[in-house]
Amino acid sequence: MQYWKVIWHHDFKEEPVVLFSEIGEDGYETRKVQEYRDGRLLRTDGTDETMEIGLSEIPVGNIEDVAAQPEFSAFIISEANFVSMWNCASRHGNS
Repeated sequence: MQYWKVIWHHDFKEEPVVLFSEIGEDGYETRKVQEYRDGRLLRTDGTDETMEIGLSEIPVGNIEDVAAQPEFSAFIISEANFVSMWNCASRHGNS
């Protein structure tokens, strides 16, 4: 597994600003946390996707390619960092 933190630099009020992803050996997201400007943290493991949050339908590629895009800053983080965010996040906006 790999764990990513991707900061999305944009001005869209309703879109997340930070994405935390758990990436499986096959390159697909297995869990994701989205952080919003207002501090909300939403999470999914694919079993409870909504219009607001879902796992990528294609492999995410490599982090260097993501980081090379000007709208993103991307970092590999520890499993402990990811799990901490996962435990703080809610499903469907509920605690």
